[in-house]
Amino acid sequence: MTGRQQKRVRGGAHVRSAVLWEALRGVLDRIAPEAGQSEVVDVGGGTGGFAVPLAELGHRVTVVDSNPDALAALERRAAESGVTVRAVQGDAVDLPDLLGPDAADLVLCHSVLEYVDDPGAAMAALTGTVRPGGSVSVLVAGQIAAALHRAVSGHFDDARRVLTDASGRWGESDRMPRRFTRETLSSLVRGANLRVAELHGVRIFADLVPGGMLDGDADSADALIALESVAAVHPVLRDLATQLHLVADKPGRSPHKETAG
Repeated sequence: MTGRQQKRVRGGAHVRSAVLWEALRGVLDRIAPEAGQSEVVDVGGGTGGFAVPLAELGHRVTVVDSNPDALAALERRAAESGVTVRAVQGDAVDLPDLLGPDAADLVLCHSVLEYVDDPGAAMAALTGTVRPGGSVSVLVAGQIAAALHRAVSGHFDDARRVLTDASGRWGESDRMPRRFTRETLSSLVRGANLRVAELHGVRIFADLVPGGMLDGDADSADALIALESVAAVHPVLRDLATQLHLVADKPGRSPHKETAG
């Protein structure tokens, strides 16, 4: 990892994304084409929080987002960073029409499935967009974590509703339309004919630590990142994460690499 990239996952909000970045680097290393540059599509990528750093690492990145203002901000951000990111306006379900089939080695779909009308249709579109042998990175809000956080803040009835509601919501004033468990997310992915390859918990302890505790304390930030990295794959703790990150592979041989006989 470059020094520039290390700075992106140190302190504050970047501590909370360190596990996710580590997983994405591992996926890109695994599916990398012979040329070393992957075609990445970031669905709902907005202003380029993932797209621009990935472009800085040398990948060819396309962001598909329904918000034209976010795409304009993306283009400014990319220009300021000296990279090119393709911006396409549209929704997740429109991917096959917008980009065509088998258009990407890696498709990111982060914090999108909670809001779409039909998660199954969105997942099917992701499957059509990724090439055989490629991967899809899905990040969603965790249902169990929401119950834990409501209970810790004294909202016990809300916590119970989160656990019993099919969509994982605690009431009409809940701004999150939908949350997932490991089981419901895995089932959604398998229903789209993708194979579950990895499952990580993101922000298990980080959201429980007061923000001021990390300010200006690089050692504490590094220690928390190390803790999150271990907890991310723990079979119990990962289910308690604020966000669940699932990497799914599309069956079939990658067009870039020969498989061993």
